[in-house]
Amino acid sequence: MTEIELAEKAIRGDDQAFLQLISENKEALYRTALAYLKNEEDALDAVQEVTMRAYEKIKTLRMPEYAKTWLIRIMMNHCRDILQRRKRYVLEETVFDMEGISDDFTYLEVEEALRHLSENDRQLVHLKYLHDIKIKDIADMTSTPEGTVKTRLYKAVKSLRLFFEGKEENRLDGRGKKIEEVERGN
Repeated sequence: MTEIELAEKAIRGDDQAFLQLISENKEALYRTALAYLKNEEDALDAVQEVTMRAYEKIKTLRMPEYAKTWLIRIMMNHCRDILQRRKRYVLEETVFDMEGISDDFTYLEVEEALRHLSENDRQLVHLKYLHDIKIKDIADMTSTPEGTVKTRLYKAVKSLRLFFEGKEENRLDGRGKKIEEVERGN
């Protein structure tokens, strides 16, 4: 049975279909929770909470083809709520596959770069590059025109690229000298 068929049955009240839908998406939900919460126990709790929330609201899912996106969105909102209560915001240790951004930066540098983006832009980058969700689906999910999503993603990636280019120019070797100075023999 396809995910769309499962979602349609779950919307009509089929508990088994709902459980199978959750089962097929539990890894994506867990990864999302872990990305936000940075703690395995908290992530597992979040998956349970989101499962309950989704079960209670499954009849509000208007487009069954976006069931996975809908579930991830619920998880992201839940995690943001948790983090707001804790007064901190962190993202998953991930190397994003974006052209022009070297993957030899540390987790902390990636996290620092992402903190320079607005929360909405971080969310777009997270959806597009971590979950590989299509721009059209992101646009539908956020009720934003596709062109706007593309523009915001372009600007976010450009901002990250500029951040990393600045970092690359100022990287130090083990003795505190700029790498470019070491290469020139200074």
